[in-house]
Amino acid sequence: MPTSYQSPMRGDKKSEAKTTSQSTETNTVKEVATVAKVLEVKGGSVYTIGPDDTIKTAVTLLKDRRIGALVVTTEDGALVGILSERDIVRKLAETPGQTLPQKVSDNMTHDVETCSPDDNLIEVSRRMTKGTFRHMPVMEDGKLCGMITIGDVVNYRLTELEHEALQLKQMIVG
Repeated sequence: MPTSYQSPMRGDKKSEAKTTSQSTETNTVKEVATVAKVLEVKGGSVYTIGPDDTIKTAVTLLKDRRIGALVVTTEDGALVGILSERDIVRKLAETPGQTLPQKVSDNMTHDVETCSPDDNLIEVSRRMTKGTFRHMPVMEDGKLCGMITIGDVVNYRLTELEHEALQLKQMIVG
């Protein structure tokens, strides 16, 4: 039969274990969130396409992979652009019925904003918001090592906030 909890009495032996009080600082101090932290959770998979491929090929890849953008690279892996759903929709509006056979290189964004794994996540988020784009290739030592999206940033931050709320709740409850 299980025993019930009984609070300590005056004559009980004191525990030799040392306890430390919790504080706001010990419960909320955390390291700065970086792009690398997001990639640890998400992984470094990046879907690429060549500049000479067609928009039809790109659309198929986007649909099959359930993603919103493709990084455009040369055969040797050099970053030359990015093609997003938004780029394709704009081109469809400009050239209805003639878009799918066009080359990726004629429709991609050429000036691609990139980040590195060490970049601060808040700063990357601000850059994406200011530039009104949702996908950013991650480069390390001149090589593509991942892709971060605004959704990744939001999900990471929501998880952080849930964790912080739980820590504060534990601090309050004890």
